[in-house]
Amino acid sequence: MTGEFHKGQYAVVTGAYWAFTLTDGALRMLVLLFLHDLGRSPLEIAGLFLFYEFFGIVTNLAGGALGARFGLRLTLLLGLLLQGGALAGLATQATALSLPLVMGLQALSGIAKDLTKMSAKSYIKFLVAAGDQGGLMRIVAWLTGSKNTLKGAGFFLGGLLLQTFGFATACWSMAAGIALAWLVSVVVLPAAAGKAKTVGKPREWFAHDRRVLWLSISRCALFAARDAWFVIALPLFLAVQWQWSHAQVGAFMAVWVMGYGVIQALAPSWLGSPKAFAEGDAKQGVRRAGALVLWTVALWVPLVALARLTDPTPPQVVLGLGGFALIFATCSALHSYLILAYASGERVSQQVGAYYAANASGRLLGTLLSGVLVHLALGPAEGLRWTLWGASLLVGIAALAGWPLHREERAQAASASPSELQQDGNLPRS
Repeated sequence: MTGEFHKGQYAVVTGAYWAFTLTDGALRMLVLLFLHDLGRSPLEIAGLFLFYEFFGIVTNLAGGALGARFGLRLTLLLGLLLQGGALAGLATQATALSLPLVMGLQALSGIAKDLTKMSAKSYIKFLVAAGDQGGLMRIVAWLTGSKNTLKGAGFFLGGLLLQTFGFATACWSMAAGIALAWLVSVVVLPAAAGKAKTVGKPREWFAHDRRVLWLSISRCALFAARDAWFVIALPLFLAVQWQWSHAQVGAFMAVWVMGYGVIQALAPSWLGSPKAFAEGDAKQGVRRAGALVLWTVALWVPLVALARLTDPTPPQVVLGLGGFALIFATCSALHSYLILAYASGERVSQQVGAYYAANASGRLLGTLLSGVLVHLALGPAEGLRWTLWGASLLVGIAALAGWPLHREERAQAASASPSELQQDGNLPRS
């Protein structure tokens, strides 16, 4: 599918991704707050999400190969089916939830999430006209930004449903929504998109373009930096330190993620005009990589500012997290565009899957760090502060991984148009 934009298929892929994301955000908040009410420790709660993220790593690698072998429609439908099964399982066992059972169903949901994400993101590469880099960036930014906005809405929905209707009813209602998205996808989407003649070995997915490798390393550290404070430390800080209700915690997390999603969708407007991403301009790849490094380094400002506060007030937290959202969303928008710009040939789903395996690795690392630091800290305020310092260290790693990416871009640009590159004296050097 190349040559023109397939609006109907894009609408179905986006709708399915939205439906999944809404339930995923709600389920995460449901499980976190439900287990906190049962008296589970921060480390035990983090352990549940670790299982979820570990299976995300495995799923992205296996799902990329599965999508290349059988097509992206199969992996998308399988992701939706597994999420519906996880929600139904939680609903039927709501009165007798044990930690191993929740861990198993969370693992199922983690598999579903990454199958759905890998499929939806890879699908975009086949739905946008070949060579339309500006269109690709706008559409990827919109898809990812709207997804994060709905994830934020899911956080609020999860807290509200738990407080209003209870755990089982919340899970059943979300399972019904997923079933509807599955049925529409079965009817509309073609089976052939994303199929490759050969699957190849995992090392070949990075060997084709080393920029994918460095971008994946940077992505891993970047999302570890976010989840180090976001997954466990922040919601428990709000619930314990400030004595907020479930709905209040869910609403605050929702507003942050929704704002982050809106910023991500708008990021192309300040990252550069669509023409700036036109294929064939040798300078643009270097500039994109340089911009990614600079935006990543800028994340230190809100993180360090918040980490230096011993007893942060609501206005300080809102201001700091707002600054982080602006910068992080811009970095993430660049990442999401670049992986699809770099992925090429028949193995798009495998390269995208390997990249999102690195993303899941980062979330696992960040979740583990969050649980450990909050568990060791003397209180929720101290736990939040420790995780913010840990996030600052991870941001440094993400920025360092951007320099080899920048060097690879310079090498590719030099081989494509050496005279043009040499004439630009303003380009940063690696």
